[in-house]
Amino acid sequence: AKSFKFKSDTHLFDLAKARCTALSLSVSPDGKHFACMCSDCKVRVFAVASGKLKRVYDETLEASERLQTSDAAAAAQFQLEDIDFGRRFAIEKKYQAAVQEMAAADASANDDDDDDQDLADVVSQPNVIFDASGNFLIYSNLLGIKVINLHTNKVSAMLGKVENTERFTHVALYQGTPQSAASKATKLTSAIRSGNFKVSETESDPILFACAFNKQRFYLFSRREPEDCDDVALGRDVFNEKPVVDEFYLPGEKGQKQKEEAGKAALAKAATIHTTYGDIRVDLYPNECPLAVENFVTHARNSYYNGVIFHRVIKGFMVQTGDPLGDGTGGESIWGREFEDEFDGRLRHDRPYTLSMANAGPNTNGSQFFITTVATPWLDNKHTVFGRVTKGMDVVYAIERVKTNQNDKPLEDIKIVNIMPSEES
Repeated sequence: AKSFKFKSDTHLFDLAKARCTALSLSVSPDGKHFACMCSDCKVRVFAVASGKLKRVYDETLEASERLQTSDAAAAAQFQLEDIDFGRRFAIEKKYQAAVQEMAAADASANDDDDDDQDLADVVSQPNVIFDASGNFLIYSNLLGIKVINLHTNKVSAMLGKVENTERFTHVALYQGTPQSAASKATKLTSAIRSGNFKVSETESDPILFACAFNKQRFYLFSRREPEDCDDVALGRDVFNEKPVVDEFYLPGEKGQKQKEEAGKAALAKAATIHTTYGDIRVDLYPNECPLAVENFVTHARNSYYNGVIFHRVIKGFMVQTGDPLGDGTGGESIWGREFEDEFDGRLRHDRPYTLSMANAGPNTNGSQFFITTVATPWLDNKHTVFGRVTKGMDVVYAIERVKTNQNDKPLEDIKIVNIMPSEES
């Protein structure tokens, strides 16, 4: 039963004071607490009986930056490498902007169902949930999925921190026991492999379900590990949606004809990169990046790239090649010197499968290039974007998934067979 007489005796006005709304509300199984995921990117936990605010968890961009730069020992477990944090921060910024837009649309009671549906397609409503005991709070943030012990007010687990290509959003928890004979057998097999022979058939087998921003799938977390994470048949990742070409074009970009500059008519507008893993078709931008395209095409026609390996592969980032030495230290331009960067406001690292020049700093382009596998906006105005992949995204994806050593070099060589330029895109 409630212990307050007037709403003013509670903290229920806090959302109005903060000028935010509750995007979701969850009540603990024992009915003692409820939690709100709010539009200001904060999680608020209230006591049901008193209406008093018990906990506030700040997941704003500013809080994430403070945590990343903190010198406190306790913050170390939540910190990432700078390049990984930059990648996640860029995605988080886009996600939070989309959530704010969705919240504003709901608040304005807009009847435009089409706009609401467009937002729903890319933004899974963020939420916060309790576990069956009511002792743990679970929600997603920039790092992954956070599990907080409400009694100790400490983070008990951070799930999905290693998944640097997904920004998890909506979560749901199942804490039941296996029902079918097949699921019981699978659980028993996993237990035997781990050396735990004393497994009760009634032991719970929790599974956490999660959606992710701009992903057409859902994700499962459990205590059972896959037999081989990198094996297609025995691994954990199921990738059964073919990439849609239209997703990698800006509105109105597809089919747009570029004006040819004088003296640049001979430059190719496309190329097919034949690799030992399959073919990758790319469109090139000779008008916007004449130096980069001329360098790439001339090297291709002179068989410079034939037999060159992909020497650097980073899952959730990019695949890099173009170095005849195969270690990232070699390669030169067709002019025998480094050449300058070419930046165009319309060509950004704003989507996956972007073809870009590798360098060692401003105006140090040679022969090396890379293809991104996610949006990498922190590379804008640092690396020249001179093309986009239009076919063979699955080949790029397959290369990205190979096993690598501690230097990000594939354990098994993946080579460019040859590159065939084309004057027709």
